[in-house]
Amino acid sequence: MLSTMKLPSHITEKKLKSLYKEMWLIRYFDEKVDQFFAKGMIHGTTHLCVGQEASASGSIGVLQAKDKIISTHRGHGHCIAKEGDVNKMMAELFGRVTGYCKGKGGSMHIADVEKGNLGANGIVGGGIPLAVGAALTSKMKNQGYVVLCFFGDGASNEGSFHEALNLAAIWDLPVVFICENNQYGMSGPVKEMTRIENIAERANAYGIPGKVVDGNDMIEIMNTVHEAVEKAREGNGPALIEMKTYRWKGHSKSDAKKYRTREEETEWRKKDGIKRFKDLLIEEKILSEEEANRLQEEAKKEIEEAVKFAENSPEPPLESLLEDVYA
Repeated sequence: MLSTMKLPSHITEKKLKSLYKEMWLIRYFDEKVDQFFAKGMIHGTTHLCVGQEASASGSIGVLQAKDKIISTHRGHGHCIAKEGDVNKMMAELFGRVTGYCKGKGGSMHIADVEKGNLGANGIVGGGIPLAVGAALTSKMKNQGYVVLCFFGDGASNEGSFHEALNLAAIWDLPVVFICENNQYGMSGPVKEMTRIENIAERANAYGIPGKVVDGNDMIEIMNTVHEAVEKAREGNGPALIEMKTYRWKGHSKSDAKKYRTREEETEWRKKDGIKRFKDLLIEEKILSEEEANRLQEEAKKEIEEAVKFAENSPEPPLESLLEDVYA
């Protein structure tokens, strides 16, 4: 199933190709992390975004360099899409000093402020007020950047979601709220947690635009987010965009996925955003099959090199245990 929307005129063919490779970087990164967790080589926990690559790449792909993002506990894709360093990311998960947090933060605490990634967050809904604060800074200091705020369907039931949307609305802040609805909040299906059919309908309560998009359709995502971002940049306030997608893996590494069927998983895998994007680019003669394979292999090689970088990096010395820690 290809996109029914036109290719975005504001995105070059070169950029579209780079986004295709980026989606494979995200997938290979998380698949590799999955393998190393299973082998006991990475400790703690992690939340993988395999199957959700389009929402990260498509949304962040339309931003300007000065724009900011706030991520979630399932944030590897967001970090890579905001030009994160996969070497430093992998090293962080391996607990090495060359990681983003010197090996002490792990999967849910990566940030890259220089690139505009204001950080992931281990607290459900915890990043939403932070995004509003960053947008308020942009407006008060006339800095001209827009903030993309990512969160999951479960976070839309937190008080932080409602308080932040209300404040952003009444102050017309340059923030776009993106709900990655992957159908489950931990092991509970959305339909059992929320009575309304679409989370985007909650935008009506705050007088801001709300829209539902196919979270596996790169073109619909890019067009929709670009429109919302530019309206926010022009001073027209926030928007809420709900992306209907699906995580192929469990909620976290401790999740056996016993609450959903194989048939459901198979149906969603048929909607794979990477394959749909590739098929569209080939149909539009932007990409050839050979070039697509080459970009995929380049992404795989980059992740393999990131693993080597992490494995060859030193662990934090014991005497540094209490350094870089809030007290």
